[in-house]
Amino acid sequence: QVQLVESGGGLVQAGGSLRLSCAASMSINSFNMGWHRQAPGKQREFVASITRGGFTNYAVSVKGRFTISRDYANNTIYLQMNSLNPEDTAAYYCAAYIGTLPAWGQGTQVTVSS
Repeated sequence: QVQLVESGGGLVQAGGSLRLSCAASMSINSFNMGWHRQAPGKQREFVASITRGGFTNYAVSVKGRFTISRDYANNTIYLQMNSLNPEDTAAYYCAAYIGTLPAWGQGTQVTVSS
């Protein structure tokens, strides 16, 4: 079972940037990976994904502002978040899409102040 550890969250002003990291306990080269987020009182939602081959997909709300990438050598994926706004405030979770259910990290909080 892969273990995922997110880092890089924090408090940032609107218009600012953050870079999230997700380190895996084992090779993730054979997995598609992604980021999801959950705001208080809302369901967890898809943010971005990246396939084993490096193809990316984004939610409409973050396209053009967020960039997902992966470091195959270090079993890590990243989420570069630019032009943040208060609606991006949420706990961000890394996911490894394995089988029918993804493996999740513990989450990292992102708070954007206006």
